[in-house]
Amino acid sequence: QVQLVESGGGLVQAGGSLRLSCAASRRTFSSYPMAWFRQAPGKEREFVAGITWNGDSTKYADPVKGRFTISRDNAKNTVYLQMNSLKPEDTAVYYCGVGVVRYGLPSRREECNYWGQGTQVTVSS
Repeated sequence: QVQLVESGGGLVQAGGSLRLSCAASRRTFSSYPMAWFRQAPGKEREFVAGITWNGDSTKYADPVKGRFTISRDNAKNTVYLQMNSLKPEDTAVYYCGVGVVRYGLPSRREECNYWGQGTQVTVSS
């Protein structure tokens, strides 16, 4: 069982930045792709960004392209989401998930398991 702990959320004004972290409890984390998803009130959980197990490929949802950057540090069992130029519509609970397919690049909810508890991001206008 892998435990994921997200952190770094908070309240920020539009145009500001936040850096989210997702720490995994097991070293096997470094062998699997990771992804960030988000869920706003009353909406489905949606894909934000994904990264391969070694970090050589990434994928982003259109609404965050050019503003968000996903990265990982396998030595620290941690994946990051740098969020710049934040907008009110980015307000959501952000979750990280572990990809099911070792050499894949997850972008759908069913392609991930072992979700964290989430961290709230609120962007004020």
